[in-house]
Amino acid sequence: MSVGRAWRGAVEVAVELDAALPGPDGGTDDSEGRPTETRTVHAAVRALAYPELVGAVDVGARVLLNVTALDRGLGTGGYALVAARTDRVPDDPAPSPGHLVKARYTPLQTMVLGVDDQESDHHELLRDADDLGGVPVVVADLHSAVPAIIAGARHSAALAGRPAPRVAYVMTDGGALPVWFSRTVAALRDAGWLASCVTVGQAFGGDLEAVTVHMGLLAAHLVVAADLVVVAQGPGNLGTGTRWGFSGVSAGDAVNAASTLRGRPIASLRVSGADPRARHRGVSHHSLTAFGRVALAPADVVVPEFPATSALAELGDTITAQCAALGAPHGRHHLVRVETGPDLLAALRGTPIPLSTMGRGLDADPAAFLAAAAAGVHAEAMLAR
Repeated sequence: MSVGRAWRGAVEVAVELDAALPGPDGGTDDSEGRPTETRTVHAAVRALAYPELVGAVDVGARVLLNVTALDRGLGTGGYALVAARTDRVPDDPAPSPGHLVKARYTPLQTMVLGVDDQESDHHELLRDADDLGGVPVVVADLHSAVPAIIAGARHSAALAGRPAPRVAYVMTDGGALPVWFSRTVAALRDAGWLASCVTVGQAFGGDLEAVTVHMGLLAAHLVVAADLVVVAQGPGNLGTGTRWGFSGVSAGDAVNAASTLRGRPIASLRVSGADPRARHRGVSHHSLTAFGRVALAPADVVVPEFPATSALAELGDTITAQCAALGAPHGRHHLVRVETGPDLLAALRGTPIPLSTMGRGLDADPAAFLAAAAAGVHAEAMLAR
């Protein structure tokens, strides 16, 4: 075994297998996709270890791997996961306060100090907290939208001569549970683009831990003092090609939570001009369902407006037509059109980590990232009002 890249909470390792692993050759980069037909045999695999769960993983260590997703060809990350070392027992964790158990009743359950825990320094602040004070809350379906949303907000601030907003990310548990899996969050934190990550529900590993989305939002406002908050699931969106069977349905619940707590919910649409599946072209059915059916509270739905001379102009017309049912008089939301010109595209090229969604980068599917950035532009502009 050899040790490769490491980032906050995770280390990449190459593991030589005792027995060859048959598996799909290639696979898709979409957790809704099926494995390819061509089979290959792996004598070694790329794996990811979380030292806080399994202990330090050194060169020469013997490890037990979970290869479930790798064997099925699911694309997110393309990793096997280190479940344990078999040649030594990890050290016991140092005694610490807190009693929130995440990934509960699984072999790798972990106990953390919740920001709202009785032992937390913030317990009194949050015990009766009930108001976000109008903080803009941008809600997205996919984790890949997070850096684009923040890029849009920073771009808007720079154009207006305002300081970049202080941003908190509330990571829900629809995708990866450990935030350590996300190189995106690590890069955004290291670059100073993200002030804090709050992991909620069964998700864990954030700068702050919370039991619910509601408490995560309140912690972002009262503890982090965020100017704006982004809510999205971690990497690894799950879908089944059905109307209701996808993890991003929780985006509608997040809109409801932000509204209940008197925040200003903003819906970031999942958009694509390149997805081969009809249900995700233009505005994805995930956004239309989550925001149109699950979100019972009104939100600002940001509709990207592409230049008339742009190659995306026709796609923009399709998106506008698809969004009509979300806004008045038929829907409950307020449609906000935001221009997405070449300057915003240039801003997206300056993100701390390359943008990618479903295996497509910025050049392959610019509409996906421009739509998310437009939501960030609108959120930052609200701060000046």
